[in-house]
Amino acid sequence: MAVLQNIRVKFGVVISVIIALALLSFIIDPSTLESAINSMSAKYDVGNIDGKKISYTDFQADIDRYTTINEMLTGSSVQNEQTQTQIRDAAWQELLDKHLFIKNAKAAGISVGEAEMLDLTTGNNVSPMIASNPAFADENGNFSVDNLVNFIQQIDSDNSGQLRIYWNYLQNAIYTQEFYAKYAALFSGSNYQNALQLDDAVVSGNTTANIDYVMASYPMANDSTISVSSKEIKDYYNSHKDFFKQNASRDMEYVVYEVVPSEKDIQETAETMDKAYSEFAEASNMKTFLLKNSERSLSEYWYKDGELSTISQELNDAVFAGNDITPVIRKGNSFFAGKVMDSKMISDSVYVKHILLQGDGAKALADSLAGVAAKGGSFSNLAAQYSVDQNSATDGEIGNIGWMTQTYMIPGFESVITAEVGKPYVINSQYGSHVVVVSKKTAPVVKKQVAILEKTALASKETFNNFYSQANTFATIAGGTYEGYRKALDSTKVYSHSMNITEATSTYGTIDQAKEVTRWIFDNKAGKASNIITVNNNYFFIAAVKAVHKEGYKPVNEVSSSISQKLTSDKLMAKTKAEVAEKIKGLTTLEQVAEALNSTVTNQTAVSFSTAGYFGAVEPAVLGAASVAKEGEICGPVDGIMGVYVFKVSDRKAGSFYTEDDARMAASQKVQYASQMILPVMMQNADVKDNRARFF
Repeated sequence: MAVLQNIRVKFGVVISVIIALALLSFIIDPSTLESAINSMSAKYDVGNIDGKKISYTDFQADIDRYTTINEMLTGSSVQNEQTQTQIRDAAWQELLDKHLFIKNAKAAGISVGEAEMLDLTTGNNVSPMIASNPAFADENGNFSVDNLVNFIQQIDSDNSGQLRIYWNYLQNAIYTQEFYAKYAALFSGSNYQNALQLDDAVVSGNTTANIDYVMASYPMANDSTISVSSKEIKDYYNSHKDFFKQNASRDMEYVVYEVVPSEKDIQETAETMDKAYSEFAEASNMKTFLLKNSERSLSEYWYKDGELSTISQELNDAVFAGNDITPVIRKGNSFFAGKVMDSKMISDSVYVKHILLQGDGAKALADSLAGVAAKGGSFSNLAAQYSVDQNSATDGEIGNIGWMTQTYMIPGFESVITAEVGKPYVINSQYGSHVVVVSKKTAPVVKKQVAILEKTALASKETFNNFYSQANTFATIAGGTYEGYRKALDSTKVYSHSMNITEATSTYGTIDQAKEVTRWIFDNKAGKASNIITVNNNYFFIAAVKAVHKEGYKPVNEVSSSISQKLTSDKLMAKTKAEVAEKIKGLTTLEQVAEALNSTVTNQTAVSFSTAGYFGAVEPAVLGAASVAKEGEICGPVDGIMGVYVFKVSDRKAGSFYTEDDARMAASQKVQYASQMILPVMMQNADVKDNRARFF
């Protein structure tokens, strides 16, 4: 009843707000109220796709569905950050497909009908997504219609609903893929290259020439005769506004106090390590000892020389120098000691065969088959006759798993690394009972099993409080303002970091998973400073907002300097070009031009006029002009990137190395590149807003 009452109390607040909004609607213009509500709700939207708002709740439901699918496919509910990102990307891509791509594809006249879907899922032209799906494969790994039918029949009786989720996922993926395939075919089919275009491409690809040119570099010093007015800056801004689009970002500063163990903490850990070390050498039950005293449990891994260096090079050297037990070794704030538990000549890789048996009597049958194989019975024949696993057929022989190493190992099979070659034996694993035989090995090397005693110094409560106190002093002086933040810097002499961040920023320097800082920055106005923001329990941030850059176009005052530089450069280029034109009037040779411009003649041989053969030997502006220039005629001036050019084309030749197939291939590559831009262009035209970084 108490819980119910609590819910009612909370609902009462919500209802009050709803009533208040309803009353406001009588005195506020409805369109204004709607705009305000939309503005409030937009802040909590994950995105907007072609006018469709994507709420956090709906998107999280999609993430949950894809998480379920991932768990079904992998058999694991463990997800690292990379997997979570991939799941979120898949959920977002599905929304883009549903609300944007398929909508546009249908507008282009493309459709995928029910009969087509039936044929792709259960008909005569099954999609590769089903035909190559292991869930529908037979014992030989081939697609089985019976297995597919059996799967579909089980959907309605599956109380978990997971089979339904997976089947819907497959159907949706096939449906979407058909639209992509048809749209791509429509797109590529529109790329018609007529005979004239093909001939022109072949001629351009086969034409080379020598180009002699003289370059007059642009002046490096400022030219006092060139000026740019505020009107010119504004006109350029208005005519090139798309150049100045920006995503929402913030200029911010932050200080961070990292909680690290004090010398006292380290010394106490060293003393604890010394006490444990004296028992370490004599421990009779090493597994239990390490569980109680070490941060690293006992491992049955066989180390070869060099592998322990990932823990400590000094530890590795001490173990493989022949010491049964190493001295205590310090690495940073961690302490290590190693004890050799066993040493053998062991191979890195072993070739493994097995027969998998399951069900009642599996263990007894495994013992029997191991005996048959040991007496010379054909292992592959026994595997073909008895093994549940008919898919393991490396090198074409049933029962062959193939090469295995300690890091590429089926759980429960660890003993194969030290097993005797050609001697069958039985292993019991989570999959059942296995008759196993190692048929060959790589050359053995010295390896050791090593017990490792490890202790790392951690900050004590006293140390933690000391760092918190320092951060609190800074935050108190800052007083919640950027002006106070600057005063705190002067007072405490702490280093301040400056960054421009977006809502996607989660890393500050070497500190990961610091999204709390980003959220605070984006929730506050310029001139504000934070209180202590704790990250990962061992970093104390105090952050300040310097400037807010809203999504849209940068204000003209923020870009006026760069526009002024651009316009000044353009005017300087035009002035230089005019001066060069005046200096070379009446000159008939490039040598005369070079002398007039105080430069030299440069020669580039066998320059191709095809974009496919262009590798930057000549500036693009010069190359374009040279492609249509008369042979032997002095041309220019042409303004390039580095300077102004005067040039002459000589020895133009036509070869036969660039064929029609080359031209078609080049055209096809352009289409392929352009097709990759289909969805991004659709997203740009639909003004898609992706706010996922605000939440994840």
